[in-house]
Amino acid sequence: MALISCKEVTMGYEHQLAVDHVSFDIEVGDYVAIVGENGSGKSTLLKGLLGLMPPRSGTISYGDGLKRNMIGYLPQQTVVQRDFPASVYEVVLSGCLNRRGLKPFYTAAERKIAMANLERLSIGDLRKKSYRGLSGGQQQRVLLARALCATERLLLLDEPVTGLDPVVTAEMYGLIRHLNQEGITILMVSHDINCAVHNASKILHMDTQVLFYGPSAEYRKSELCHRFLGGESCD
Repeated sequence: MALISCKEVTMGYEHQLAVDHVSFDIEVGDYVAIVGENGSGKSTLLKGLLGLMPPRSGTISYGDGLKRNMIGYLPQQTVVQRDFPASVYEVVLSGCLNRRGLKPFYTAAERKIAMANLERLSIGDLRKKSYRGLSGGQQQRVLLARALCATERLLLLDEPVTGLDPVVTAEMYGLIRHLNQEGITILMVSHDINCAVHNASKILHMDTQVLFYGPSAEYRKSELCHRFLGGESCD
């Protein structure tokens, strides 16, 4: 059974159609990169998968015991978020909010999860630092650790390397690939198609509709990939 199944999903804002009759399945262990021009519906689709925005029509269903509160989410950063006045540990721990339900305080188990994910991403030594005093790459690691506190199953990442320099970008892709190898299913929106096709196992190319969905190796050979890169080779 698919981890997530989208069937004829249509979404939009007032009179603007953002996602048009989109169908695909995400299998356990997949690493899927969603690519396409600005305004092609990539981030809107993520909101639908998270339950933050209901489809106008079609269905989004979860399988293999997955529930919405078991999904980790790393959104695009805003200027306000980059200046958030909290410690690294507090930001990461807040990723356990979905686990808490109505309980007023974090449990010892949740605090242990937060510390484990700080160490998992090699930022345990930053736990007492101010989040807003970190570099962009360190902030993204913190947000990734926060997302991991919500899940051991599925991560949704919205442009996780935007604004990072090439070295830090490569490190972030390496982290994501390692998490996927550990068994976490990855669904990542990316504007960087070159890195996407060489890291993800599958490509979902959107232009409100699905233009391509399949293995990265097949996508790299496609005319669509060639056109999207302005005539450059995808290999």
